[in-house]
Amino acid sequence: MIPTPPPAPDSAVGAPLFIGSEIYRGSSYGPTHPLRVPRVSTVMDLGRALGWLPPDRFRTSPRAKPAALALWHDADYIAALQTAEGLGEATPEMRSRFHLGTLSNPVFPQVFRRPATGAGGVMLAAELLAATPGTIHVPGGGTHHGLPGRANGFCYLNDVVLGIKVLQRAGLARIVYIDLDAHHCDGVEHAFAGDPGVRMISVHEEGRWPFTGALADRAGGSAFNLPVPKGYNDTEARAVLEGLILPRTAEFAPDAIVVQCGADSLTEDPLSRLALSNRAYVEAIRALWPLSPRFLVLGGGGYNPWSVGRLWTLIWGVLSGQPLPDHLPPAAAAVLAGLGWQGGGRPPPDPALLTTLVDAPREGPLRPEITDRLAILRQRRPATDLTGARRSCSTGPA
Repeated sequence: MIPTPPPAPDSAVGAPLFIGSEIYRGSSYGPTHPLRVPRVSTVMDLGRALGWLPPDRFRTSPRAKPAALALWHDADYIAALQTAEGLGEATPEMRSRFHLGTLSNPVFPQVFRRPATGAGGVMLAAELLAATPGTIHVPGGGTHHGLPGRANGFCYLNDVVLGIKVLQRAGLARIVYIDLDAHHCDGVEHAFAGDPGVRMISVHEEGRWPFTGALADRAGGSAFNLPVPKGYNDTEARAVLEGLILPRTAEFAPDAIVVQCGADSLTEDPLSRLALSNRAYVEAIRALWPLSPRFLVLGGGGYNPWSVGRLWTLIWGVLSGQPLPDHLPPAAAAVLAGLGWQGGGRPPPDPALLTTLVDAPREGPLRPEITDRLAILRQRRPATDLTGARRSCSTGPA
């Protein structure tokens, strides 16, 4: 058994909470889409099979109303999303104007209700954390590509942006957003470029869609972007954590930290070529947790049903202070054994993914592509003057 995680930091006043919903059970983007696989429902089932989700730690996610979504999204786009769900299809105008009904962003039976539920969960978490410091896990959140007026990259709404804006509206002045997904957080960067109160740190695979987040991209002084090469391993992730993520977070002294834990940086994911174990995410979570009194952990990408379910359940186990088993008990193993690709010809998972929660370490070489880029980012001046006072930043990448 790996060491039992420490209790929540003293600054975390509220008991850790998990926000989920049954809308994810059986909801699918369609039989040919990468998001045909179950994810959040697997985390809830695994958590309950392990005894980690008692009623007092679980909240059902509300569905955000259009007025709440208008905190960032355009009203006509929200209306189109609702209309598309009612029609069961997208009109030609919806397709051309809002990117609905495309291969990436299909119209499916819950095309409004599901993303609105994810947004509602993250916005609720932000409201709760603004009122009472603590720790909240929302695995249904993390849709970091959504844009104000259109769907983008499997994301119909941007719950990350909405959650951060709720924190800002409550008066929190310094927020750090860390994105561990294999894909760059283009929608979040679009929202907060040039905002001196939000610091964004994104580590993502180079040469991967959406082809944004270059090393030189500073988002008006608000972002540190680190593209990493294929094969990015646990050793390199540790160097990035210690050389970029932790120091740039700590120096900002955040009122709140939001971490997007997209599972597509894991070795098993079919939509990236990175090679992390789920231990790398746990290292990041444990190291970041004490740096702010408010800690919000989201899901994100991830298209292998076994690796996604194990990672997000493992994160909840760490956040809620559970002893982490070497081998899963029968009820939890049965949850993983019942999963499938829901179509397609992909091979079955490695047997270890059916019986364990924690991956074996995936260490490797620390390559010059990582160390050289970290050196550049270490020299980069943050968007503050020498006294620490905020300076105005122009919008857009610098």
